[in-house]
Order: sequence, then C-alpha cells, then structure tokens
Amino acid sequence: MNFDTAIRRSDALVGDASRQRVLRNTYWLLALSLVPTVLGAWIGVSTGITAALSGGIGLLVFLGGAFAFMFAIERTKHSATGVAVLLAFTFFMGLMLSRLLAVVLGFGNGAQLVMTAFGGTAAVFFVMANLASVVKRDLEGLAKWLFFGAIVLLIGGIINVFVGSTAFMAALSVMAIGIFSAFLLVDLKRIIDGGETNYISATLALYLSLFNVFQSLLALLGIFGGERE
Repeated sequence: MNFDTAIRRSDALVGDASRQRVLRNTYWLLALSLVPTVLGAWIGVSTGITAALSGGIGLLVFLGGAFAFMFAIERTKHSATGVAVLLAFTFFMGLMLSRLLAVVLGFGNGAQLVMTAFGGTAAVFFVMANLASVVKRDLEGLAKWLFFGAIVLLIGGIINVFVGSTAFMAALSVMAIGIFSAFLLVDLKRIIDGGETNYISATLALYLSLFNVFQSLLALLGIFGGERE
C-alpha cells in the first residue's frame, strides 16, 4: 500500500467517525428535546396558559417566538449555549402544542388518540431513518421542492386561521405529513452522508419535521376519530 492510498484510507476513516459522531449526538439531543416538549405541553394543558392565544394573536406569538428561537439557535449552534437555546425552543413548542392537545384530550378517547399520533410519528421516523441508510441518490434537489411545499403549507395555515375550515385543516394536515416525512428522509440522508456537520442544526431540522408530523397526525385523528363524551 503506497503513501497516497494510506492517506485516503485514513481520511475516509476520519470522515466516517465524524459522521457517526454527528449522528449519535443528534439522536441523543433529539431524544432529550422530548423532555422539555412534554413538560411545556403538560404545563400548557394543565394551566390553560395558552388558551387565550387564538386567531391572529396566537399566530403572531407562535411565528414570532419560533423564528426568534431558530435565529438564536443558528447564532449559538457552535457552543454549549446552542443546546440550552434549542431545549428552550422545544419547551416553547410544547406550550404551543398544548392548545391542540387540550382539544383532543377533551374527547372520550383523547389519550388513545395522543398515543396513536405518537406511535405513528415514531413509525414515520423509523421508516425514514432506514430509507436514508439505503438510498444512494442525492436528495438535495428534492429539498428545494419540499421547501416550496412548506411555504405553501404556511400560507395555507395562515389563511385557515381566519377561515376556520375543518376540511381545509384536514387537507393541510395530510400535506404536512407527506412533506415533513420527506424532509426527515432528506435531513437524515444529509447527516449520514456527512453533509451536516453540526449536531445542533441537525437536531433542529429533525425536531421540526417530527413536531409537524405529530401535530398533523393528532389533528387528523381529532377530526376523524374523536369521540364526544
């Protein structure tokens, strides 16, 4: 084995180790992020603190808070502070989710619907993680179309805040499940291929997709499966 071959093999080993470290840290931080999310959701449901955030006010608080947190995460992602900001963001998202959770838990089978949505989200993640490990083609081109789809969803969601159509909400939820499941595949593939080297950014991307899949599944289950007491 000549010197150049040895150098290339060494670089490949270092690259593999780096990718595995980012993936491992991402999974650990993603699991940890569920704790403040659940805590925020529990506080929101038990205290009703977000009950008044309806209509345009709720939309402004959610969008303003979410984008402010994401900006802060991007600025601090290369330090331990980034982890703290990310976990604060997931607590905020749990609070914002509590209004939908309170509605669903108001059904006679509400707890079952929540667990079904959680199980469905876990299944989506499992499928996408396995697909990402076997898909060989580059998916970055797909990411551009998915981003456009996410913008359409955002606009549709803003419109429906004022329209209040259950059918439109159901259609948006179905679209969101498809779009953010695909985002999971793209982001996981990027991490596995070494395209994402910061585990905080990677965790944020996966968390947002999982949050939207769970929220959309929960909305659909509430619309079509909720049983009045």
